[in-house]
Amino acid sequence: QVQLVESGGGLVQPGGSLTLSCAASGISFSDYTLAWYRQAPGKQRELVAVVVPGDYTDYADSVKGRFTISRDVIKDMVYLQMNSLKFEDTAVYYCNAKWAAIGAAYWGQGTQVTVSS
Repeated sequence: QVQLVESGGGLVQPGGSLTLSCAASGISFSDYTLAWYRQAPGKQRELVAVVVPGDYTDYADSVKGRFTISRDVIKDMVYLQMNSLKFEDTAVYYCNAKWAAIGAAYWGQGTQVTVSS
């Protein structure tokens, strides 16, 4: 019943911008740590950005200053604003919601981001 659905991926030129969205059904984001991960071909899945209750955020060094994670607990949405995109940002991006205290963790299906000229 719980579902996370990412959207907003696509093809973008180097230096361009893209905003990813993740919508939840079956849970409320208010008590969850929310994160974006990505996985490029032949590479491990890596944490890109995280936001916790209280809206503290943190980012991978490779995206600091370029990406911004934000959440809307009323709409149960989490976003990833990506600016100054580089070829190495090409990956499938996944939304994650986790509430460790109750043993709950959920993943979206992923959305493809391709940075190409």
